Amino acid sequence: MKTYLVGGAVRDTLLNRPVTERDWVVLGETPESMLKHGFRAVGKDFPVFLHPTTNEEYALARIERKTAKGYKGFSVDASPDVTLEQDLLRRDLTINAIAMTEQGELIDPYGGQRDLEKRLFRHVSPAFSEDPVRILRLARFAARYASLGFTIADETHILMREMVEAGEVDALVPERIWAETVKSLGETRPSAFFYTLKDCGALAKMFPELDALFGLSQPESYNPEIDWGVHSLMALDQAALLSSKLEVRFATLVHDLGNVASSKDNLSHHYGHELKGVLIVEKMCQRLRIPNDFKKLALHVTQYHTHCHKVRELRATTLVDLLQVLGAFKPKHNLQDFLFACEADTRGRLGFENTDYSQSFFLKKVAKYGTNIDSQEVLNLGLKGKKIGDAIRRLRVTAVNELLSSHQNQL
Repeated sequence: MKTYLVGGAVRDTLLNRPVTERDWVVLGETPESMLKHGFRAVGKDFPVFLHPTTNEEYALARIERKTAKGYKGFSVDASPDVTLEQDLLRRDLTINAIAMTEQGELIDPYGGQRDLEKRLFRHVSPAFSEDPVRILRLARFAARYASLGFTIADETHILMREMVEAGEVDALVPERIWAETVKSLGETRPSAFFYTLKDCGALAKMFPELDALFGLSQPESYNPEIDWGVHSLMALDQAALLSSKLEVRFATLVHDLGNVASSKDNLSHHYGHELKGVLIVEKMCQRLRIPNDFKKLALHVTQYHTHCHKVRELRATTLVDLLQVLGAFKPKHNLQDFLFACEADTRGRLGFENTDYSQSFFLKKVAKYGTNIDSQEVLNLGLKGKKIGDAIRRLRVTAVNELLSSHQNQL
């Protein structure tokens, strides 16, 4: 059996990056012979098998031919006479089309090593244009390798734009868009994913709400970078520095979507964008079928991020109601996630990247006082239903008022 290590394992080995999984391509075999060797079949669309000992994936070398529009319109030829070069030719980028023997010898028929040295994303063949998922994958690689200085080859960028203009990305289902997006949110510089989509025109197709932010302005005294789209992606990268939680990063990304709904006489300050943004984020999450845990935090940050920025100006009643909505009085809550997103919003501006966001300390202190009330005295009153909640709220407001009065200077 002729086997070769392929794809990301070879690429990351050459980049001196950690290899998290290894994929192999097999030449000269059939599904029947793989089963006889003890491999377990797992592929649905083409022959993929798991090694009986290592559980690593082994795929039969194959050729793919486009048969219909979209990313599922392919026929597959995985016959034993398919060559290694033919299998590598069907891959997306040259840096992913390098194979390695078990002895460490490299087979690189399409210049992948050269493009690794030049830090270039370049498509292997015109077949790149047959699968719109490859635009998403390339954008995800851009987010992963941005710190290494990777850029997109001119001819590949042109091809991507042509794919968008031809309507290829219109065939992408919401689940696939979100699957690649959520992976990109976990990369070191997630903004590069969205910039890559914008540069080829795909952002307007997949995330029109975000695309619409570009070109919207605010006075330089508020946002030195002026452009709201730029600010949103700067904030996203700050969120990636503050938290590894993907929900925090997504909430930060979408927190200002309401600005697109501002009237012409409100373009400078975007008053009321929070509630307008809630409706936009709701529809976006529904369209892309985004999980509820992402949606919940995104809606909270969208509606209340300006409350957090001005938290010292809020009355005790407003503070208690805000913390109640955030679930901060419960044993398990996402207050810290909310605060990270708000902090990222503040830091996502030119010259504010290292700003000390003292609002976090303030709101957590208020939450602690509102939580540490003696609710037993309410229960002893024999109240029922809504009256219990109202009485507990009054206790919390009293506690927070005392905090604000006695510790004004320390906070």
